[in-house]
Amino acid sequence: MLCSHFDAGRCRSCTWLGTPYGEQLAEKQRLVEELLAGHPGTAWLPPAASAQLGIRNKAKMVVSGTVEDPTLGILNPAGAGVDLRDCPLHTPGIQAALPELAAFVTRAALTPYDVAARRGELKYLLVTESADGELMVRFVLRSQEPVARIRKHLPALLERLPAVMVASVNLQPEHKAVLEGEREIVLTGQESLRMRVGGVALHLRPQSFFQTNTAMAAELYRLARRWVGEVAPRTVWDLYCGVGGFALGLAGPGREILGVEISREAVASAERTRDEAGLSGVRFEAGDATAYALGSGAPPDLVVVNPPRRGIGSELSGWLEASGVRHVLYSSCNAQTLVRDLESMPALRPVRGQLLDMFPNTAHYEVLVLLERA
Repeated sequence: MLCSHFDAGRCRSCTWLGTPYGEQLAEKQRLVEELLAGHPGTAWLPPAASAQLGIRNKAKMVVSGTVEDPTLGILNPAGAGVDLRDCPLHTPGIQAALPELAAFVTRAALTPYDVAARRGELKYLLVTESADGELMVRFVLRSQEPVARIRKHLPALLERLPAVMVASVNLQPEHKAVLEGEREIVLTGQESLRMRVGGVALHLRPQSFFQTNTAMAAELYRLARRWVGEVAPRTVWDLYCGVGGFALGLAGPGREILGVEISREAVASAERTRDEAGLSGVRFEAGDATAYALGSGAPPDLVVVNPPRRGIGSELSGWLEASGVRHVLYSSCNAQTLVRDLESMPALRPVRGQLLDMFPNTAHYEVLVLLERA
């Protein structure tokens, strides 16, 4: 028995949990190779396996129930809360913190948001754990009304959970399926969580994206360093750079790197990591990746793209096709959109690839592909 909630039918978020892990991995590899069958020259490395449990470094918990008896987890089809504070998918530090956070909801009198009635305050608890066991806790609220109570009881929470380095409130007043709003109120002196990955201590601010599987993220960046090292580009662009995982990991003597990311929070995080690490030749810009490429002058030797599930789209694909860029490193969480993008840049052919099981027990994955101009 891997998960009592899955076995009881209370939660089926890990849709493949009932499938033996070896079969999960083989099926993902088969699906990806089948999707890229139109590119027979791709040399596939064996898939990178993940642990099945205790790997998710971020918990996104819907808060339901009552102040006296809150549930942290998901909503069932009837709209009732299902408590998953002991979910074995989360890292041990998150599993240990969630019961304390549930007790904090009661102490601070944070009324869980009732979706059907459209009343209440606390919508979500978002908890992230670093590889060093440090935590960031975010309270997603409907309004500022409970903030004073959170501030009042926060010192006691920090005593009970000394691993909490960053605590904040996110305001999401709208009644719609959006996890968080634009405004963030940081409640602690420290504003970012250090995510140590592959020798680089990345800074993660509250609204910055980071891969949810730290071990697989480290493997992804290690693989990227090896492949990029073999083609030895002098200039690199990291488009959709996030907090700078690829850009900072690829930095080295004689190499100029530019990271472009639309989130200013993420760019601020990347710049802080760069400055603390003393990395020269690396700069970041806040802006749209496609707009930056289309408005640029001379292209770099290599471009890294790590887009969301929708892929990079026809405009950026078309620019890459016409640009003369020798190599593209494409990190994709959706091979269907990867294949669509490849159709728009036939001169850039996949020469090697590897699937990384970033999301075990589900149909999702990350796949890294190196493209080379024919």
